[in-house]
Amino acid sequence: MNRWYRYIPLILVMGIIFYLSHQPGDTLELPDLPDIDKVCHALAYGALAGSAIFALRMDLWRRYPLRMALLVLAFCLGYGISDEFHQSFVAGRDTSGWDVAADMTGALLTQGAWLWYLRRRFGARLAAMLTSR
Repeated sequence: MNRWYRYIPLILVMGIIFYLSHQPGDTLELPDLPDIDKVCHALAYGALAGSAIFALRMDLWRRYPLRMALLVLAFCLGYGISDEFHQSFVAGRDTSGWDVAADMTGALLTQGAWLWYLRRRFGARLAAMLTSR
């Protein structure tokens, strides 16, 4: 049975991303490093993917690892696109396909680490499921 409280981290991460996206462009102070905004996007969406993974039941991950992985990635992609659309209405902010690419990089890295963990924990049976579908 999936417990409702497992969705709390997901909702919190979504809220933090929304809040940060709603800040006008001139109020965000980032270090003067090349592409630091892309690193921040990847970290935020890695956290989003991690919290989405946590929200889903473990028995679903064991039975349908690739379906669950694709569900998490589709969710992160949809939220990333909606976040960029949201930013188009915020003063001093603009939309960027590169930001969505950075979002997906973070989500993919987190998802890859999770699938690696599942394979190590549940062994050959899960490995066969991951390679056969």
